[in-house]
Amino acid sequence: MTTKEQAQQILNEILVPGAGRSLAELNLVRNIKITDNKVDITLASAALNPDTQNWIETKVSDATKQLPALSQADITFVEAKPSEVNEVRSVIAVMSGKGGVGKSLVTALLGIALARKGKKVGILDADITGPSIPKMFGLSNQRPSGSDTGILPVLSKMGISIMSINLVLPHEDDAVIWRGPLIGKAIQQFWEEVLWGKLDCLIVDLPPGTADAPLTVMQSLSVSGVVIVLSPQELAVMVVRKAVKMAQQMNVPILGVVENMSYFILPDSGKKLELFGRSRGAEMAEMAGAPLLAQIPIDPRLAELCDAGEIEKYSSEAFDSLAKNFTKAMAPKAKKKS
Repeated sequence: MTTKEQAQQILNEILVPGAGRSLAELNLVRNIKITDNKVDITLASAALNPDTQNWIETKVSDATKQLPALSQADITFVEAKPSEVNEVRSVIAVMSGKGGVGKSLVTALLGIALARKGKKVGILDADITGPSIPKMFGLSNQRPSGSDTGILPVLSKMGISIMSINLVLPHEDDAVIWRGPLIGKAIQQFWEEVLWGKLDCLIVDLPPGTADAPLTVMQSLSVSGVVIVLSPQELAVMVVRKAVKMAQQMNVPILGVVENMSYFILPDSGKKLELFGRSRGAEMAEMAGAPLLAQIPIDPRLAELCDAGEIEKYSSEAFDSLAKNFTKAMAPKAKKKS
């Protein structure tokens, strides 16, 4: 006799067109009921257009009929919004009070670190006016699909779900000339109307500053913690302190601090050169009451991979340190969010 677990396994293997993830991973399976030689499967229709629903119905019906003692499969779709089916365990915001310090780079590296450990990861690019995440992952020519009920994020080569305003613009260099309320609304839509499904972690790349956009994320996205990014310059450190204080005033835990562009290693001698002045990572970490997760050097190889859209190939000692320390910092703070 066919069991519910066998039917569930079938749904674990059927990938949703345009999403690259299974029905189970997208949390679209609402109910499975088996009586005698018949299986009734209820699926959520969130972000699935009619053609996709028809394809899934046929695929699921054909697959389940191959199970022992089953001769009939009824597939029913029920209306649902992505926000009703999304199951995100933790939301981590990457922030800084200043632009140009590498928040997007750190966001990408954190996502890659978790994905390499087998975690289900999403990246929400909330830097609406300066999005760079799709370029780093080689997704500039891809477009998200979906329906009137929601949007399916684009999948990276490693399987990271990504949503960015650049994925819906006609050209990646088109300017987004919006006032604050519109930017805040777009961020909320990326949270509520994108079918993230089941994720271990959603990492949010915040725009610089402490105004509308970061405030929207802090108040609307059930943020579990933040990672602060800075570069060594005194000016950058001064402004980043504002981001630290914002997180503290809003009672959002600071998981750690990352110092980017911390140094450069001379290729001939191996000497470490602090191009932007002495490191201030430890100083900022102490102020934030959080660990220094990593000091990322200026690495020409990393820059080349970002420009080529192949950041997922990157590896280095600094990256390994970031991955280890970030995983350790967030593990006890991960809480189920929905």
